[in-house]
Amino acid sequence: MAKKNEPAHEEEQKKPENEAQQQQAVKHGRRRLVSARGKEHQAAPIPKGILLAIGGKEDKGEQDLKEEQKRNTDFESYEILKYFTSELKGSNPLIVVVPTASSVPAAIAQDYIKAFKEIGYTNVEVLDIRSRQDANKPEFVELVERAAGIMFPGGDQLRLTAILGGSQVLQLMKERYTYDEGFIVAGTSAGATAMSTPMIYEGETQGGYIKGDVRITTGLEFMKNVAIDTHFIQRGRIVRMSQAIATNPGCIGIGLEEDTAICVERGKDIRVLGSGLVTIVDGLDITTTNIYDIKTGEPFSVRDMRVHLLAPGDTYVLPFYDQLHI
Repeated sequence: MAKKNEPAHEEEQKKPENEAQQQQAVKHGRRRLVSARGKEHQAAPIPKGILLAIGGKEDKGEQDLKEEQKRNTDFESYEILKYFTSELKGSNPLIVVVPTASSVPAAIAQDYIKAFKEIGYTNVEVLDIRSRQDANKPEFVELVERAAGIMFPGGDQLRLTAILGGSQVLQLMKERYTYDEGFIVAGTSAGATAMSTPMIYEGETQGGYIKGDVRITTGLEFMKNVAIDTHFIQRGRIVRMSQAIATNPGCIGIGLEEDTAICVERGKDIRVLGSGLVTIVDGLDITTTNIYDIKTGEPFSVRDMRVHLLAPGDTYVLPFYDQLHI
């Protein structure tokens, strides 16, 4: 029997939070600890930077408008790129374009240099990284240190992660995103898909309903427990996203339509920009799936997966987890 001034029994100290506290935590996007073991745990820092993930084909003032854009009263030319530049800090801020994902990096870099010039920003440099050796060059690391914002154009997300993964350039980008107020990292198409972990990098069919059709790997990890997919409505990718989430319901799927983006602040607070929709695929309340019982090549099923459709101006708070260890 414990004495009057002795601490409570260990089992009492580990009592989980009550239901009201849990619900309040979830409301604010945080999935709290199940036990009290980590109550003294120091949480990972909240990122001070901004992420801008774009669904591809953001308006650059010259491309033909889709029919939906012509009819959309919310459409604004250059809207997403103007948002990116509006968040840059400092006088004459440096924009660094990283066309590593592209098979034609010089051409795609010039597209962005031209687009930024059209909206009044001429201090743009290209981080021309084409190999893992490039990704560790001191001059490229120094360029990232001077940048006010980073832009990853599209291409092949696997090229991006295979070249940048574990490099000094990527590490500095993530350090600056975490600790530097207002540092902005943007990616479009493959550049957006690569921001998160898990990262979808290939699909055998457009539908993605056959087990094995969707291939997943580790992304650049600016966001964790989030899977981003792009050209989402245009290319009918909700089923392949659903398969990705069914394999691990602890992840949230974010489907970005073309000329549509999410701005992510504090690592979890999302706001929708652009002219289309963002699809959220939430598997946290999935009750059943056959993904682990069926063989590769068979259709998968899933029940009680939730889907949210967010329009420009809408907000969403990502659920996140206490990081218990390194």
